[in-house]
Amino acid sequence: MPLGLLGKKLGHTRVYNAQGVLIPVTVVLAGPNRVLQVKTQAGKDGYNAVQLGFGSQKPQRIAKPCLLYTSICPGCR
Repeated sequence: MPLGLLGKKLGHTRVYNAQGVLIPVTVVLAGPNRVLQVKTQAGKDGYNAVQLGFGSQKPQRIAKPCLLYTSICPGCR
């Protein structure tokens, strides 16, 4: 199963290791992630999956089908 990271890129910085070598890194704000939808193999989809959400969005920028998930889960906005 593939793994990933869901977050927002904040910027770049640098870190020095024990030998003093500079390493460029990307700063990512990861979380909080919310489960918006669970698909099961027993359901109509035929496979197991979860749909995750991150952050908040203005209601007018959310597609109407996606508003269903946020209305079921009021804390997901």
